[in-house]
Amino acid sequence: MPADLAALGDWLAVPSVVCLWVAVLLRAPGALRSPQQRGLWLAVATAAAAMTLNLPEVVAHAMSRDPGYAHTVGLVRNLIGVLSAGAVLYFVAAATGGRTLQRAAWTGTLLWSAALLVLDAAAPEHASHTIPPTGDPVPSLAYWLVLISAHLIANTVCVSVCRRYARRTESRALAAGLRLFGLGTALAGLFWFAYLLKALFASTWAVPALPLLMNLHGLLRAAAILVPTLFTLRRTTADVTTAWRLWPLWRDLVEAVPHVVLSPPRAGRVLELLWPPLPRGLLVYRKVIETRDAILVLGEYVDRGVPELARSHVAGSGIPEQRRTAAALACVLKQARQTKLAGLPGRPGAGSLELPAEIRTSAEGGDLESEAGFLVDVAHAWHAPGTAAFTASRAAGAHDSPNP
Repeated sequence: MPADLAALGDWLAVPSVVCLWVAVLLRAPGALRSPQQRGLWLAVATAAAAMTLNLPEVVAHAMSRDPGYAHTVGLVRNLIGVLSAGAVLYFVAAATGGRTLQRAAWTGTLLWSAALLVLDAAAPEHASHTIPPTGDPVPSLAYWLVLISAHLIANTVCVSVCRRYARRTESRALAAGLRLFGLGTALAGLFWFAYLLKALFASTWAVPALPLLMNLHGLLRAAAILVPTLFTLRRTTADVTTAWRLWPLWRDLVEAVPHVVLSPPRAGRVLELLWPPLPRGLLVYRKVIETRDAILVLGEYVDRGVPELARSHVAGSGIPEQRRTAAALACVLKQARQTKLAGLPGRPGAGSLELPAEIRTSAEGGDLESEAGFLVDVAHAWHAPGTAAFTASRAAGAHDSPNP
């Protein structure tokens, strides 16, 4: 069992480091512009650097070179680790808004780093930095206690703050990121606590699990800083899907009422999504607003009795009850669109079309997402056979009724 844990931990070493660097590179543009995210990004970036220098292949390569090279790699790795601990404290300080804690984080980082350099220089000549199974720690016990204390203090504070703020925040993305980062930091804390037991009491029972703890910590921290990217990707995917589904309805309506369109549409649906005529984040918003405006205009071209005919037609067509309002509106809009395109006069202020509640409440500052979902249902019914049948028969009878 211990051998299996060690093997699994070693196997995760490279994937963990690769995931960390991918996350660091993907998040760099946004994180470096945000003071709140800068500390978190720096903590992950420095952890990625330290873990890269701790890869078995890198350690083996360093040990195969001259002792001075191995010594430099080990010292730099530990100094970067201290910088990572300081970045964790800075992230905590930024999250809590504590100026004093921010200054303490950088002051502590400088003091810890200086102490490591002094203790390393004062120790007898050595190559690697390690705590062997037997014998004294290299370069010294004091060196390792300083290093371990830096990590344990930073990790303990970070886990406490992440746990507290993940419960308080209303942002799902922030809560998920804090939980993942806190869990990864807790695993790193267990790693360094095991090292403390090893340094003070020569306890080695947890040593086989140490690579697994550290590499799981890397994966969780990578996931933590990628949470905003994943939420953005999910939101973008949802927006693209909604815009794709709205396109047939939107295109036909704005063809009849072109003045409601802010930007001229592209030649096709695919081109509209790949190269939108306005910022991508506003694509669904504009499609919903323009579709609603077109519906309001076409409401002036609805003949008397058509909404009642549409509701009766939909009720007998087998359409699920939750979609009947949207299907009835699709039928009514088809008749109104035909009337508008035929050049027949509208009836401003006649009030023939009663807007569904989803459109009325959104127009008054309600939930745009709910309106988008309702309009997607209308778009689904737009080319459905039942709607086409209504356009071909019932609406024709309604057109024969003279407008007052």
